[in-house]
Amino acid sequence: MSSAGKCLVTFTPRYASFLSQLMDDIKAGLQYAFQTRNRLTLALSTSGHGGMEACLGNLLESGDTVLIAKCGFWGERAADMADRIGAKVEFLETEYGVAFELDDLEEALKKYRPAVMFVTHAESSTGMKQPLEDVGALVHKYDALLIVDTVGSLGGEPFFMDAWQVDAVYTGSQKVLGAPPGITPVSFSPRAESKLFGRKTKPSAFYWDMRILGDYWNCFGGERVYHHTISATLVYGLRMALTQLAEEGLYASWTRHAAAAVRFKRGLRSRGLRCYVENPRYQLSTLISIKLPDGIDDKIVAARAMKRYKVEISGGLGPTVGKILRVGLMGVNARPRTVDLVLNALDDGLKHALKPKM
Repeated sequence: MSSAGKCLVTFTPRYASFLSQLMDDIKAGLQYAFQTRNRLTLALSTSGHGGMEACLGNLLESGDTVLIAKCGFWGERAADMADRIGAKVEFLETEYGVAFELDDLEEALKKYRPAVMFVTHAESSTGMKQPLEDVGALVHKYDALLIVDTVGSLGGEPFFMDAWQVDAVYTGSQKVLGAPPGITPVSFSPRAESKLFGRKTKPSAFYWDMRILGDYWNCFGGERVYHHTISATLVYGLRMALTQLAEEGLYASWTRHAAAAVRFKRGLRSRGLRCYVENPRYQLSTLISIKLPDGIDDKIVAARAMKRYKVEISGGLGPTVGKILRVGLMGVNARPRTVDLVLNALDDGLKHALKPKM
């Protein structure tokens, strides 16, 4: 039985003190995973979308300008959310699968003078990784805050929140971490806290107000204050996932994911297949996108992989629909045995997925 399943069996109504300890453990585990000392580090009762909306909604006020790095589906989703908040949305736009360069970023920062910059570290719609090492310092040079989406990368790609001067970050519990979906880790820097507590207006959503949630998670050193009823099962599952990450070690996890990606891409090349993201520097280890060969129906490939191999291969997302296949090698699946199984599933699927000629 899974750790989350055991929690369902063993929990009793008298779990308040134990739950509080689990929440404190999660804070410490997330500080390790994000590589940060931020006190405002916790997990939200929501999916990754909620993490995106919470970061934007707490750091933006109506009339603020937000600069969004748009190189895939998730930049578009962030723009939609920011627009609903009443922010003025500007874009630093590149072709799908192509990362932005620092010179282009500085030009956009000079032009738009945003309050907030939004960047997707792992653009899962294309399999692209955006380098972040010098982005935070440049964003701060222009007095803006940096929000980073690490839903598809945290634990599988190097990420250093404090060293890279990231102000707000969120990730997905069910991706590399391998916890149940529905609980989303976030962290806010001291600079972000200053914005939070210096707002002219309240965040539009009570549920995402980090000033109140911070008290619920005992981030500010006071008494724990009730905010909502959190799922004990999800809390337990996330704690176990973070424990497993700490036991393996971040560096070991990054190395394992990189090795799995190298093995998989070597297998693709031997089959005459190419990655959608052409520059190896920008290729994710956790999710690899494959250019769909001419005449191949991606839906047939995906259906056969699931039916015959119990392997999930996804098609494109947004503008990449019908153009690529996407393979996630995350968490326990970033291992040689899984890589070879996926390659076998691809071989079988591609043989049977020719589109009928018109």
